[in-house]
This record gives sequence, structure tokens and C-alpha cells, in this order.
Amino acid sequence: MTINHGGDLCEDYFIAYISLIMNSRGTTLEEAKAFTFQRLFQNDEGTLGDRSHKSFMRAYERMAQGAVGA
Repeated sequence: MTINHGGDLCEDYFIAYISLIMNSRGTTLEEAKAFTFQRLFQNDEGTLGDRSHKSFMRAYERMAQGAVGA
């Protein structure tokens, strides 16, 4: 998936990305979260900006609560 570094990424983007990682790699939600954080954020919350990081965390929380089909 291509990232537009000029804008904030939304929750739905992260839900789709994490789901893709889980399905393609056969990982757990926790493993997919760690992979996504390393791959997209380079393990630094500020890499893509505060709004994108908050969206990432909200997406993860929704998935963890089962509010989204993974």
C-alpha cells in the first residue's frame, strides 16, 4: 500500500493495512500491530504525525475489541 506523506492517514487505512498483514502473513493482531508500527512509523510515533498515530491506535483498539472484522 502506498502512503501519501502529505496527509494524515485515517482509521480505515490502518484497519485495512493491519488486516492485510494478518491475512497475508498469518499473524496475530498484536504481531500485525508491531509490524505495522515498525514498517510505517519506523518505531517512532511522530514519523507520520500525531493524527496518523492516533488513527493507528484507534484502529488497533477497534480491532482488539472486535468492533471490526479482521
